[in-house]
Order: sequence, then C-alpha cells, then structure tokens
Amino acid sequence: MGTVFSFDVRGGEPQAVRVALDEAVASLHRVNEVFSTYCEGSQVSRMARGELTVGECDPEVAEVLELGAEAERASDGWFSLRYEGRLDPTGIVKGWATERAARLISGVPGVSGVSVNGGGDVQLLGVPGPERPWRVGVSDPLRPGGLAAVVSAAGADELAVATSGTAERGAHIVDPRTGRSAVTDLVAVTVVAPRLTWADCWATAAFAMGSREALAWLESLPDVEALLITAGDEVRCTGGLARRLG
Repeated sequence: MGTVFSFDVRGGEPQAVRVALDEAVASLHRVNEVFSTYCEGSQVSRMARGELTVGECDPEVAEVLELGAEAERASDGWFSLRYEGRLDPTGIVKGWATERAARLISGVPGVSGVSVNGGGDVQLLGVPGPERPWRVGVSDPLRPGGLAAVVSAAGADELAVATSGTAERGAHIVDPRTGRSAVTDLVAVTVVAPRLTWADCWATAAFAMGSREALAWLESLPDVEALLITAGDEVRCTGGLARRLG
C-alpha cells in the first residue's frame, strides 16, 4: 500500500504471537495484491476494466465495497469509492486492513493489548499494561516534528486515530463533487473513533468538506471526536475531544 506498518503487541505466548504477526503481515500483502489500483493485474483493477465481477473476486472485495457504500451514504457523497470515474476503494482499504490485522493479533490467548500503525493511522485494542492506556501523538502539520495533541485511549477497549491532510503527501485528497484536488481551509483533520475503518473514511470526507461543514457533520456522528487544523493555524475540535486528550 505504499506505506509502512508497525505492530506493538503486549502479552501472549511469544511463538503464538509470532505466528499471528506473520498471518497479519501476509494478510496486508494479500490486500495490496487484491486492491491495488496501481497493479494492472489486481482484482480491483480488473473489475474497473470490466474483466471481473464482484462475485468472481475474493469475498473481501464485496465486504470492502459494501463498507465503502455505507461511508458514501453517511457522508452524503463526500467520501467516494471512485476516482476519475473508475472504481477506487483506496480511501477505505488501508484503515480496514489495519483494523483487521489488529483484531487478528488480539485474538491470540494472553494478548492484553495491540497497536497497529498503518502509515500514521492507528488501531488500538486492549491496554499496553496495568493502569496504562495507549497514547497516540498527533503530528502538527504546521510545525514539522511537533505535536498538535496526544490522544489517550484511557477507559476504551478499542480506539482508532486517523489523520487526513496535506502535510505528508501534498494535495492528494479529491473533492468527489468536482473530481479535482479538494480546495479547503484545512491542512489536517484527525478523527478519533472506535474503529479505524470508519475513522479513516471520516477524516478523508471531512477534509474535503472544509472546516465549517466538517465540524458540524463530525459532531453528528456517534462515538466520533475530531481535531481540525486550518491553514491559518486555527484549531477547531468536536465537543467531546477534550475527554480523549492526555
């Protein structure tokens, strides 16, 4: 998927954890083979050319497309499964694959906590130790090397943190309504939610909306908090975000 994944696993029998890690890494490579829009032979690329139907693909393709369609409905089209008229589930695949990998490892007996970081978006499960919550630093898009916030998973069995913006990859987020790069007042949107599948989608959609519409929309979503940073260094956040900082 053109990025780096890292795993932090607490507890569990070492050999069983190693086996689960190998399975998780293999699953990520398989996701890349199936869903890559850069590989002409991937199932998604072949579907886009009309060479395969959903039923002829791995079952995960139908699962991801159903989740993507749900994200499109929930965001009123600000999240999209298409790019330049072609099928492109890139906006949901990484978050979904990262979350799935974390859940696979968390199923190992004795594992008390799992953190999987996929290109800066993180799925947290369980705890890293007694009386210790997972904590995730949110990069400051306007001050390289600095932190805009630290998110704490205290009291949550599962929590995800996803950021969309221009600091790392430039203007790569598309406005689905114009088909061109999204032109907004935002430089970054960080979403905190139980599942990375959705946090990643909501961050992408919110960035395309712009700060005013995005903040109102994010406030309407259950179990979702967010931090929005504008190009003018204005910070906006949802009402409950403060409870997740520390």
